[in-house]
Amino acid sequence: MTQVKTVLSRLSPRGKLALGGAALALIVLAFVLFQMATKQSYTTLATGIEPAEAGQVTEALESKGIPFQLQDSGTAVGVPSSDVSQARIALAESDVLGGSKPGFELFDSQQFGASDFQQKVTYQRALEGELERTINQVEGVKSSNVQLTLPEEQLFSEEAIKPTAAVLIASDGGGQLGAGAVRGIAHLVAASVEGLDPGDVTITDGSGATLWPAGEGGSLGGGVSKQAIEARYDESMETRLDGLLARTIGPEKGRVQVQAEVDADRTTQSSLTYAKGGTPLTSQSEHESLKGAGATAAGGAAGTAGNIPSYAAGTGTAGAPSNYKRANEETQYGVNKTVTHTQVAPGTVNRQHVALVVDKTVPAAEVVQLEKAIEGAAGIEAKRGDTLTVSRIAFAQPPEAVTPAGPGIVDYAKYGLIGLAGVAFLVFAARHLRRKQDEVLAEPIWLKELNAPTSLAELEVHRRDDDWEEDPTLVNNADEVAAMDSDKVAQQLRAWMKEG
Repeated sequence: MTQVKTVLSRLSPRGKLALGGAALALIVLAFVLFQMATKQSYTTLATGIEPAEAGQVTEALESKGIPFQLQDSGTAVGVPSSDVSQARIALAESDVLGGSKPGFELFDSQQFGASDFQQKVTYQRALEGELERTINQVEGVKSSNVQLTLPEEQLFSEEAIKPTAAVLIASDGGGQLGAGAVRGIAHLVAASVEGLDPGDVTITDGSGATLWPAGEGGSLGGGVSKQAIEARYDESMETRLDGLLARTIGPEKGRVQVQAEVDADRTTQSSLTYAKGGTPLTSQSEHESLKGAGATAAGGAAGTAGNIPSYAAGTGTAGAPSNYKRANEETQYGVNKTVTHTQVAPGTVNRQHVALVVDKTVPAAEVVQLEKAIEGAAGIEAKRGDTLTVSRIAFAQPPEAVTPAGPGIVDYAKYGLIGLAGVAFLVFAARHLRRKQDEVLAEPIWLKELNAPTSLAELEVHRRDDDWEEDPTLVNNADEVAAMDSDKVAQQLRAWMKEG
């Protein structure tokens, strides 16, 4: 401590100012490093929440003493990384994000003596809540709302009314659920309610489009709308045509845009075909023959000639031979026919419009060839009303792609540089202070004279009495030196006393 005071007393005003600035900079650097090291890292707990839900979330977190941070203009909430699990448990207990109804726990607090109607309503509410919780666990579902219609039981089965269910689904990220997920939700609801048929379940998304039953409301395959089919076709066709351009004229020299009108209706076609030749179904044949020898002959042939004598006599041909024949054949024919029912899958392209934009650096002759190639690859049909537009303009130069480093690596590198800068500052400051200390604590002239064998007469000549008065700190320094190296001082004093 005495050495530090000595160093400080020996420093000039400029040195003291530099030393104070260095100490202040060191304190500021240490404070910045401490803040960066102890700064809390927030993790996003929930996104895409409504303002009312955000208020409920913050209240639930405050009640549990969990710090939070509003993000994305209040539509997201972040909590410290160490408190994520606790925050999720708090939100699950308060049920502010799910928005689902209570389940069968409603019967835990049911009052004694409830009427039959109250019990039925409570059971319906509990079943709806359990279904909502189950549907919310499906991947891609953000929230759901289930409404059940459970009619009363009837004595006669023909008078019974079937139950129905309506499900409103809000998908995660604003997209549409796949056909498999929608079908699974419909069968899940139907299997959870007694007597409910999957066809009596109606599933609707937030836009009002009917996802189930399949094919209603302009949807396809349980949730894929006409716009989604057209967008999928456009994207697929553009990818194929852009790949063709990249392999022919090079990348970033041509672009293709496709706009198609796709038939999203599922239809059934029936055809009836008859065979060219008939097929005999039934055949009927009739044959009759009659022969006679005259009216007088006994046992003659049957007829008027044998039965009525006057008739035979009047004819003048009594006893003449008689012959009667009759034949009749009838056949019924049937014609073979074939009835064919064909289901036409949706996705037929009714009309499409293709726009081709080529850079000016591409020669005109190549553009003509490209137009023919695109027309064939896209399946352009003029009779159907398809169009192909070709433009040749100068493309804008794309900016140079800069590959940013990952945020984690950048942060670590930044912290490392700051730490190295702090270490370097400490090294330079220590070196500077050591140099100043060496300069201040350098051996003074009078100490060298003490260490060197100097006589008292020479010392009196070199130092006059008034010189001791000119340096007021000399006495103090002599005391400090005497305290540090008493043996040399005592030896020098003995030499002076011998001379005296």
